[in-house]
Amino acid sequence: MGSGIQSFIFTNSGSPPTMASSLLLLFGALTLIQSIIAAIIPQNLLAETPASPYTTPTTLPLVIWHGLGDNYKAEGLRSVGALAAKVNPGTYTYFIRLSSDPSSDRTATFLGNLTLEVAQVCADLAAHPILSAAPAINALGFSQGGQFMRAYVERCNNPPVANLVTFGSQHNGISEFQKCEDADWVCQGWQGLLRGNTWSGFVQNKLVPAQYFRNPEDLDNYLENSNFLADVNNEREVKNATYKENMKKLERFAMYMFSEDKTVVPKESAWFSEFNATTGKETKLKDRQLYKEDWIGLKWLDERNKLEFPTTKGGHMELTDKTLIEAFEKYFKPREKGAADERTPKEKEKYNDYAQEEL
Repeated sequence: MGSGIQSFIFTNSGSPPTMASSLLLLFGALTLIQSIIAAIIPQNLLAETPASPYTTPTTLPLVIWHGLGDNYKAEGLRSVGALAAKVNPGTYTYFIRLSSDPSSDRTATFLGNLTLEVAQVCADLAAHPILSAAPAINALGFSQGGQFMRAYVERCNNPPVANLVTFGSQHNGISEFQKCEDADWVCQGWQGLLRGNTWSGFVQNKLVPAQYFRNPEDLDNYLENSNFLADVNNEREVKNATYKENMKKLERFAMYMFSEDKTVVPKESAWFSEFNATTGKETKLKDRQLYKEDWIGLKWLDERNKLEFPTTKGGHMELTDKTLIEAFEKYFKPREKGAADERTPKEKEKYNDYAQEEL
């Protein structure tokens, strides 16, 4: 631009300009250009935009972990995602899967090493273009998917979970295995192996339900051999401080229990209660050392009104749209204006671009 202005001045003056006059004319031209720009472009767009919190309500992505015997492409599960988007428009829903093949994903709900499965989900979510670019995610766990989703929070939490909601989950384990249908010989075969060899290395590394089995009358075997639950509940002598710190990052943790649940034994496990089948005694969460010594941050959350114990009518996973809608409205509603957002402008742009493509 400078050479163009200089050429224009020389052509119309008839003689080469002096250094002083050239600088004067150049300054005048630049001033004129600046005035034109100022008249065309609003000044607030010329100023540097600092990093700031949200200026509009923001709907976080929703991640759902299904239960035993289900798969990520199941029609019922997809209808839950559609309902979430209807209640909170703009919700991007991701269904956790351990295989892109629905049949293999279903098999992984019964056969697999939970330590490896949770690690795989941690890697998948951290690498996902939409989820990894979001400021946070909401998480929903159905049945065993609830304690697995909590394990994700404790062990990696990247991207971080804002609100965790579980339905009929076995947070304090099960003391009985689910019954099989009379004609399901495959299930009955595995159940026989479960009951007779619960604490063997093979079962604890291969059969999913065994890895959250917990009999209050046999805690020594549980603490020594459990491949999953004893660890994520921080019940062993050496505690993992990261588990507690990650749980404390939750904005809310709601644990739904089904009032007539006959599948999960004991049903009170949904609330971290311990139930002794022999004596019939229930030890509620707040009376347990897990809470009193705050092994995984539940006491910390409770003292800040971030821990909730809702009940819903019906048997195990007998969910109505009404119950889901109420949960989505209460726990997954868009973040309000002014909510903290620590992403850079480039990270926000990346998330918005990917989300729009998916939606």
